[in-house]
Amino acid sequence: MTADSDSHIAWQRAQVRKHRAALKELEIARFGGAAIPTFNRKTEQAISELKRKIMEAERCIGDYERRTKRPLATDGRSLASVSWSHWDANGTPPQRRRA
Repeated sequence: MTADSDSHIAWQRAQVRKHRAALKELEIARFGGAAIPTFNRKTEQAISELKRKIMEAERCIGDYERRTKRPLATDGRSLASVSWSHWDANGTPPQRRRA
């Protein structure tokens, strides 16, 4: 994995890894038949909260990647459809000149 220049996105990626690990542990315990007290509403809420946090962080990361990454395809048709004159690595829209 490459390093992120944006610390917020790097933090989001770390949160996704952390939340996925916690979710995996809860689901393994729930479905694995481990000797854990019966799962109550609080545990189910924790699972749904982890899933919500993962989706939120992935949405943030996806938005960032759409704003900053160039198209990966190299065929002529896909590259021709991109407006390279307005592409900006920082994700800021081009400035319009006032007449």
